[in-house]
Amino acid sequence: MRWALPLAVLIGVVAALLTWTRPGASIPSITDAPVTVYLLDNGFHTDLAVPRAALERRGGPLGQAVADLAPGDWILIGWGDAAFYVDQSPISDRLPDGARAFFRPGNPSVVMLDPESLDPRDRHAADRRAALRLPPGAFDRMAGRIESSLDLADGGPRVATARAGDDARFFASRESFSILHLCNHWTAGALNAGGVAIRPARSAFSGEVMRSVRAAELDRAAPRA
Repeated sequence: MRWALPLAVLIGVVAALLTWTRPGASIPSITDAPVTVYLLDNGFHTDLAVPRAALERRGGPLGQAVADLAPGDWILIGWGDAAFYVDQSPISDRLPDGARAFFRPGNPSVVMLDPESLDPRDRHAADRRAALRLPPGAFDRMAGRIESSLDLADGGPRVATARAGDDARFFASRESFSILHLCNHWTAGALNAGGVAIRPARSAFSGEVMRSVRAAELDRAAPRA
């Protein structure tokens, strides 16, 4: 019985963490044309698909990084461990490195910018994508959060690595990767800056990030389902 109270407190704390919701930034009324972005979910990892023109028009270090990429009207944006995230060898061969990325604190990370020519609706199944039409101010805040991840110590964005035969570029990030700050946490943070309410403790999972976007109701009437 002496453990009943501590156990009840522990259960309460865990429940609070799992249900705690961080509200998104307030969203002004749409007066200018909104920017449609997509959240893409491959089952365990999430990326954002963002119109290239909107990023280049915004300028700044992120716009500079995008301008130097290969052609493509859409930019896939993601974040992850500087080694594990970039490596595309079979996952079974990378389990020790995955454990290192999860459990060693302070791992270097990268921001992926990958140009795509196809519209996300033509390349990604409907159950693996969700659309948001962001007012310009909300889009700027989301892009600002992404930009804040870039390591600008050398005065501008710096390519940390690239993959042979791949247009994706991986830019050095000032953030660190670990089990306490995973790729989906990062994506959820970017969406939260753009007005999406998130549940931080659950955002380790891609399905939770997708749920957050679909529940946001900023404007889910993106053209063409």
